[in-house]
Amino acid sequence: MNPTRGIAFKLGAVGLFISMASLIKATADEVPPGQAVFFRSFFALPVIFVWLVVSGRVRDGLKTSNPLGHFWRGLVGTTAMGLGFAALGLLPLPEVTAIGYAAPLLVVIFAAMFLGERVRIFRLSMVAVGLCGVLIVLAPRLQIDPTGATMAQTLGAVIALLSAVFAALAHVFVRKLVQSESTTSVAFWFSISAAVLSLLSLPWGWVWPSQANFTLLVLAGLLGGAGQICLTTSYRLADASMLAPFDYASMLIAILVGYFVFAEVPSLKMRIGAAILIAAGVGIILRERHLGLERARQRRAVTPQG
Repeated sequence: MNPTRGIAFKLGAVGLFISMASLIKATADEVPPGQAVFFRSFFALPVIFVWLVVSGRVRDGLKTSNPLGHFWRGLVGTTAMGLGFAALGLLPLPEVTAIGYAAPLLVVIFAAMFLGERVRIFRLSMVAVGLCGVLIVLAPRLQIDPTGATMAQTLGAVIALLSAVFAALAHVFVRKLVQSESTTSVAFWFSISAAVLSLLSLPWGWVWPSQANFTLLVLAGLLGGAGQICLTTSYRLADASMLAPFDYASMLIAILVGYFVFAEVPSLKMRIGAAILIAAGVGIILRERHLGLERARQRRAVTPQG
C-alpha cells in the first residue's frame, strides 16, 4: 500500500478519461457514437494487453469463471458509454461530466435493490440531496421555449442522464463480478465486450473518418486503455474509500478543457448543481469510510488475541 502513489494514479486516470472524452467530443460532428465506442474499446486493448504482459498478469487478466457475467456487464457498460458519447456531441463537456455524477448516487439505490445492501437514512438523504443537484443541472435543458434549451440540448440532457443510469447498473454488475473475478479480468473483458457489441451499431451509419478524426479516435482508445491501467493500479495502492473523492477532480479538468478547447462557459445553475452533487457524493464516501473503520474496530475487538 502506498496512498500517495495511489492518489497520483487516480488523478492520472481522471485526467486521461477527461482527455479521452474531449477527443471523442471533438469527433462527434462526424463520427457516430457507436463507432466512437468501437475505437475507444478496440484501441484500448493493445495498451491493456501490453500492461498485462509487463506486469506478469496475463493469466490473471484472461482467466474467467463467469463469462455470462462479463457479457451482461459489457452490455450495460457499453450502453452507458455509447449514450455518454452521444451526449458529448450535444452538450458542453462540463455539463455531461456533472450529470455523470448521478451514477454513484444511483449505485446506492441499485445496490439496495439488486444486491440486498442495507442503506441507512444518511445515505438515502445524501442521494436525495444529490438528485436535487441533478435536477438543477437538468432544469435549463428541459425548458423548451424559443429563448431556452433547443431540442438537441434537451435530448442531450436526457441521454446523459440515461448514461448515468446505465453506468450505475454497470457498477452493480462489477460489484458482483469482483467476488469471483480479478480486476484485471474485468477490465480486459469489458474492452473485448464493448468492441464487439459496438459493431451492432453498424447499420446506423458508420463513416470513414477523416485522417484527423481517425487519429483522434485512435488516441482516445489509447488514452482510455492507459486510464484503465492507472485506475486499476490506484486501487492496488490505496483504499477505494480514500481514492473515491478524487473522482470529482474531473469537474475542474472538464471546466478548463471546455473553456480553453471548446469555448464552453458553464452556467451558474450548472455550477450550483454540480457543487451539490459533489457535496452529496463526498458525504456518502466519508460516511462509508467511517462505517468501514468502525466495522474494522469491532472485528478487532472480538478477535481473540495471542
